[in-house]
Amino acid sequence: MTATAASTFMNTGLPLLSDLPFKVRDLSPETVAYGRKEIELAEHEMPGLMSLRAQYGQSKPLAGARIMGSLHMTVQTAVLIETLTELGAEVRWASCNIFSTQDHAAAAVAVGPTGTAENPQGIPVFAWKGETLPEYWWCTLQALNWGDELPNLILDDGGDATMLVHKGAEFTEAGAVPDPSTGESEEFQVFLTLLTDMAAAHPQFWPPIAAAIRGVTEETTTGVHRLYQMKRAHSCSPPSTSTMPSRRASSTTSTAADTRAWTASCERPTSCSRARRPSSAATAMSARDAARASDRRAAACS
Repeated sequence: MTATAASTFMNTGLPLLSDLPFKVRDLSPETVAYGRKEIELAEHEMPGLMSLRAQYGQSKPLAGARIMGSLHMTVQTAVLIETLTELGAEVRWASCNIFSTQDHAAAAVAVGPTGTAENPQGIPVFAWKGETLPEYWWCTLQALNWGDELPNLILDDGGDATMLVHKGAEFTEAGAVPDPSTGESEEFQVFLTLLTDMAAAHPQFWPPIAAAIRGVTEETTTGVHRLYQMKRAHSCSPPSTSTMPSRRASSTTSTAADTRAWTASCERPTSCSRARRPSSAATAMSARDAARASDRRAAACS
């Protein structure tokens, strides 16, 4: 897809929906090698995730899961992403913060453990440090754009990806997007502009995605508050789990486990709720339980 003045989103110079396989700041061999070395070091500090790979890598319990992730694109998140794919999931990723991306981590994930800078074999990641607000929301949109397939799980941090899907579907049903100029902040004006442009170019983009999402995990107070607000407004349809209220030192370890749990229990017809630790995955996640003490010790020493 060629970006033109008519098809680009705001001032990004990027097409509204892009066929780019990924977009990161720097794909030089040096940056990729640095990122891969940092990921390898992080793997030693995250034994819970590595235990999941060892125990479930062959059985692929996440086969069929198409996970859209919106989480800080760091080397620790890279370990999570590559654990999800090793367990059988398909993944597309964006950062949840315009400043937190480690560019070497994003580059290494895009290239993958077996690829090269000249022949990337990693996962679609759309993130770089210092994104503008239009670039940030563009990246979130690309991570939700699966083409002919649809994502069925959202791994969220802050609730932005969840809000984008819900508001997109809500405004589609209403037949109109609010005027972006009415947004109470600069960011919400960008958000409404994105949905306005999508409504004009791809009017039925959001309802199929909203219907396909079978579960959401949320990591932050902000995101959980948004889920509660949507629950009170009766506007949240997929089951949603907060990964906060538990005795876990490693949020990425708990997120992987909760995502596994949603795959096992996604038929449950519940509304948005702050879920307790998923009991349905207790047996399958015994390796995680055994590794938590090591996770806590590693976190305490970091």
